[in-house]
Amino acid sequence: MPGFAERLSGLPAPATIAMAVRARALRAEGRDIISLALGEPDFATPRAVIDAAYQAALDGQTKYPPVDGTPALKAAIARKFARDNALTFAPNEIIVSNGGKQVIFNAFMATINPGDEVLVPAPYWVSYPLIARGFGGVPVEVVCREEDGFRLRADALEAAITPRTKWLVLNFPNNPTGAICDADDLAAIADVLRRHPDVWILSDEIYEHLTFGGLSHASLAAVAPDLRDRVLTLNGVSKAYAMTGWRVGFAGGPAPLIKAMVGVQGNATSGVCSVAQAAAAAALDGPADVIADMRATYERRRDAVVGRLRAIPGLTCAMPDGAFYAYPGVAGLLGRTSGGGKRLLGDEDVALALLEEQGVSTVHGAAFGLSPYLRLSCATDDDTLSRACDRIAAFVAAIA
Repeated sequence: MPGFAERLSGLPAPATIAMAVRARALRAEGRDIISLALGEPDFATPRAVIDAAYQAALDGQTKYPPVDGTPALKAAIARKFARDNALTFAPNEIIVSNGGKQVIFNAFMATINPGDEVLVPAPYWVSYPLIARGFGGVPVEVVCREEDGFRLRADALEAAITPRTKWLVLNFPNNPTGAICDADDLAAIADVLRRHPDVWILSDEIYEHLTFGGLSHASLAAVAPDLRDRVLTLNGVSKAYAMTGWRVGFAGGPAPLIKAMVGVQGNATSGVCSVAQAAAAAALDGPADVIADMRATYERRRDAVVGRLRAIPGLTCAMPDGAFYAYPGVAGLLGRTSGGGKRLLGDEDVALALLEEQGVSTVHGAAFGLSPYLRLSCATDDDTLSRACDRIAAFVAAIA
């Protein structure tokens, strides 16, 4: 059989997907499995959004769309950036892609040469380093400590930058910790970046609307407008509007970078499904109370789950300020043996034993670059979350 590209050797399946696949396999065997591995809202896509997609199909919007996005959606995106982030983008400074992941893929393929370094604050979403590695980039983890609220410290960033640094990835509110960098944090980060003018900045703001406790989101490009010509601000409709399956992500950034990304996309997938783009435009221009209702539910679930986890001996859990995850620490369980006889040497052992013995699927912290933790998605119904916490408590109680 002919061989495969060497680059595939460094591209394992993302751990979030791998754990979800394992959970589905166990469920197919008849096991009662609670999956908290994927970050997918359990809400339905708003009816008005579905109606807009249906009407677009009836109106004949079923042909090949422009590679960079339909004019209607790009106009809605421009209005969204102006309204929510105080950012102004012209049409040639906006790209629409097949989910946020393709935005990252396009940007990295357009800019990364073998050996270029990509700074990824840890914990991080699993795909950032994997995509960078696929183009010969070298992911460099910058640890964000729990005692700092998992926020990126300016001094840690400064220490990590080298002449090979090509990108800094920011993701706040953060997946997996829910951490938020406020305007002061971002101003300190901007001061560092001003001393390093050859570094691109990816600001992934997909969870911007999911902030709790009265906290608000800040965009780096708005906090530091002088850096605008090298900031790529990423967003999408997946999380805030419960539209994961519609596959619409977008970004605003400097025209030369967007042009290069459009070139990449034109040779890969071309434009995003035209009907999905009509749906996304309706979501962005729709009433804000849809988001407010979801956010209130996520905050209530966060409070309940974190409270339950903190009551389990051997676990710790920081209170996330945003997104819809909990990131409990499992250091107190390591070096011990699960009720099923599995030696718990790391957080992956804990995640696998919890799945096999209690039927709760999570993702181990090592997959996000910081151990020993587990990531639990709170984007499911209250009863399921309560039962999951019961099982986690039973799992911990059985550890010797």
